[in-house]
Amino acid sequence: MRASPAGILAVMSGLPSGTVTFVFSDIEGSTTLLKALGDRYGEVLSTHRRMMRECFTAPGGVEIDTQGDAFFFAFPRARDAVSAAVEAQRLHAEHAWPDGHAVRVRMGLHTGEPALGSEGYLGIDVVRAARLCTVGHGGQVLLSETTRALVGSSLPEGVSVHTLGERLLKDIDEPERVFELDIEGAPTPEADVTPGTPGPPPHPARPPRPAPSPAAGDPLPSDFGARLAERIKAQVFRQVEEPLARMFSEVDALADRASEHPETITEKLDSEDGR
Repeated sequence: MRASPAGILAVMSGLPSGTVTFVFSDIEGSTTLLKALGDRYGEVLSTHRRMMRECFTAPGGVEIDTQGDAFFFAFPRARDAVSAAVEAQRLHAEHAWPDGHAVRVRMGLHTGEPALGSEGYLGIDVVRAARLCTVGHGGQVLLSETTRALVGSSLPEGVSVHTLGERLLKDIDEPERVFELDIEGAPTPEADVTPGTPGPPPHPARPPRPAPSPAAGDPLPSDFGARLAERIKAQVFRQVEEPLARMFSEVDALADRASEHPETITEKLDSEDGR
């Protein structure tokens, strides 16, 4: 029996082929941690990377790429990817981080049948997994509908799953039905999971101009308190929300690098094989 071209490429590159589960992750609030810890953040990042690599490579995951605190892994089996994500979340929750700070990792898992070219994975599945990660919050493990179906009832001990409804993912035309893991030993914070809610737009709309304050000596209008609250909200939006919306996610960068410059994937794997 003759091997398929995709199978030959998979063996040559070391990448899983056929049905593949992609995992993207990053630390939520890493900039805040960096500011709070200063030089000690390097220790946090080193520990985080060690934990992620131990958890994800032991059950058969392949580290495709990394940037900053973000990771991109590929698995031949969805169940192994889920088990690795659960173990990683528990380790991060149990670890004693400097000054009692919490290091919360968000993860997105999607399973597809990506094309495997001579330079790496091709297709929308990589992007879908990355975008799924970016709509999550620290401590969450989010699954696409496909990954959820493949895992079925074969969940790790102490883990259950529930639906978050449909979410609009950046660069994906159709809404994605999203599921979240409930992990015993790694509680997740409350998050805004309104069904059908898209992520922040790349260029947020300018908030409405607040109404002018009444002149000195004039009676205050009945809605002055509400208008003042709107003004404060608009100022907070300009100072906080707009810079955050413009920030380019490291997870997005990994997905873009994989889809636009896939040669970096095989270069990285080849260099690791030559060690």
